[in-house]
Amino acid sequence: MDLTLLTPLGALIVVVVVVPLVALALLHRRGTSVRRAIGLQEPRPRVVRAAVAAVVLAAVLLGLAAAQPRLEWTSDKRVRDDAEAIVVIDTSRSMLARTSPRSPIRYARATHAAMRFRSAFGDVPVGIASFTDRVLPHLFPSPDDDVFAATLNRSLGIDRPPPHGAFVSTATRLGALETIVSRRFFTPTARKRLIFVITDGESVPISGARIAAAFRRPPGVDTIFLHVWDGDEHVYDGNQPEPQYSPDPRSRGILEQAADTLGGRVFEEDQLDGAIAAARKDLGEGTTVVQGQKRNRLALAPYLAGMVFLPLALLLWRRDR
Repeated sequence: MDLTLLTPLGALIVVVVVVPLVALALLHRRGTSVRRAIGLQEPRPRVVRAAVAAVVLAAVLLGLAAAQPRLEWTSDKRVRDDAEAIVVIDTSRSMLARTSPRSPIRYARATHAAMRFRSAFGDVPVGIASFTDRVLPHLFPSPDDDVFAATLNRSLGIDRPPPHGAFVSTATRLGALETIVSRRFFTPTARKRLIFVITDGESVPISGARIAAAFRRPPGVDTIFLHVWDGDEHVYDGNQPEPQYSPDPRSRGILEQAADTLGGRVFEEDQLDGAIAAARKDLGEGTTVVQGQKRNRLALAPYLAGMVFLPLALLLWRRDR
């Protein structure tokens, strides 16, 4: 276990303890002269020492917090070798829709849901793909949640890349999900496979038995759809909704049909916990193996800053008494 200081010069803030100590000495001297004048007894020495100790301790804690100490240690990274998942996010332009110009767009809510999903499966390798009229892999199933977050934040975006038919009314093709199976996005040794599709469902419906057969071919791929959509949403140009776009009320039905074809389930975005629970049931439990080591970090500054209030509270309590 290692202790590092991110801003060691910040500890110099501890010198400010001189100011309250000088003020305390002057106050004590003034109090002494007043007490002698009116014949009062001097406070017990331990009271003065307690006040000085409280001020010094508060300054030391504040200095340590300013230095930003961080504990770092390594631990074995245990990963399931029998299960993998891929989060597939719709990046078509309709994912810009929102209920008001200042509300989060569908895509922002989708990425938030993706991070929630990833954090729920710490020992399962999880990848990322985007789709419009085709599926584009960005990260194959990986046990590294930091890499997942970096890929999600830096590599994905609306119309990156744009669909081939950029000027058609519906650019999303749920049938493109077949690529995940046919192009072998999963490791061959993974016996439990899951795709978590986050989309507004405004897509060309899935048709044909070929894609159903591909998803059900052993070992099979479980599918969960998260429907990020609201009937009152619009794509805004500044503060004005674009007249070219209107929410498709058929979107839920399109996803239900896709789920029936692929043997999956559909959840609304406010049912994210239920979707994660269903995914956990599909992935089940399995043995884990050690795959390298994980670097753990714990920032101590927030805890030290919070502890500053303890000696100050003691000082105020003693004053009131």
